[in-house]
Amino acid sequence: MGRNPGVVALAVTEGVPLFEVSIAWEVFGLDRRGLHDPWYTLRVCAADPGTTRTRGGFAPHTAYDLEGLVTADTVIVPALPDEAVRADDVGDPRLLAALREAHARGARVMSLCTGAFALAAAGLLDGRRATTHWMHTDTLAARYPRVRVEPGVLYVDEGDVLTSAGRSAGLDLCLHVVRSDLGAEIANQVARRMVVAAHRPGGQAQYIESPMPREHDEGLAPLLQWALQHLDRPLTVAQLAARAGLSARTLARRFHEATGTTPLRWLHDQRLARARHLLEATDLPVERISRLCGLGSPGNLRHHFTRSAGVTPMEYRRTFRGRDALPADPASPLSSPS
Repeated sequence: MGRNPGVVALAVTEGVPLFEVSIAWEVFGLDRRGLHDPWYTLRVCAADPGTTRTRGGFAPHTAYDLEGLVTADTVIVPALPDEAVRADDVGDPRLLAALREAHARGARVMSLCTGAFALAAAGLLDGRRATTHWMHTDTLAARYPRVRVEPGVLYVDEGDVLTSAGRSAGLDLCLHVVRSDLGAEIANQVARRMVVAAHRPGGQAQYIESPMPREHDEGLAPLLQWALQHLDRPLTVAQLAARAGLSARTLARRFHEATGTTPLRWLHDQRLARARHLLEATDLPVERISRLCGLGSPGNLRHHFTRSAGVTPMEYRRTFRGRDALPADPASPLSSPS
């Protein structure tokens, strides 16, 4: 929580899918010192600079080989080629050696999608929770029984080792890292520039029937917006169902199809996201923030916030409040980062 951006080293090995490489570059590689100075320094580390090629034939021209991972503050392993995962070939042994050494020196190590197989092969996931793309979670669990595979989540944060599910979940993890390092307001601004959701909790389901409310889910999208505008109220499932003109059971089913979680879990996550935003962007006392978020008393806010963020609300504010933040109207529904 609140660490300096530092050097992020991105491992590029033969045949690595370009999508996950571009995710890491987009979040950490662009010069975003207008948002926070200093910003991250991205170091692209190729197995064999100049000749290593990604899927699609792109060859990164970089001064760093895989030894460049060792001295980085954060190391990212993007997805492995599908054929490598199927063949139980985690790739270049130099990568595994560099991962072990970087982690031993104190680096934060994270994987996107099937990059988790490399972390597991290096022994960094032993005894830890981890995830990967839902199509490969069974394989990961079978090959590495010491890893506590969580098949349904978007990402898992174990502190110094982090793993994500496939594709867009890698972006969720990268934004989660920015949020942990620099605060919710900076992460939200990065997300807005990328035109993506500011925050999807790691425990949200990987695979849902429909990522957005379907057109025939009458009233569901307006319902979510209404709920965000009234987080200060003690909302119940019965109230939400009545407003949507649905039974509680039907609302729960459609809600899960649209968001991958339950109405109450979603409301809880939105309340905590609002609390983070207000702690960073305003000088409001904790007593008022707890009311605006619908969490009732300061004690209740402190309990749930500490469980979620790992620090108390005041510790969080001391970490992030001193940084420049967008002015916010705490009473406005638009003050919610979601």
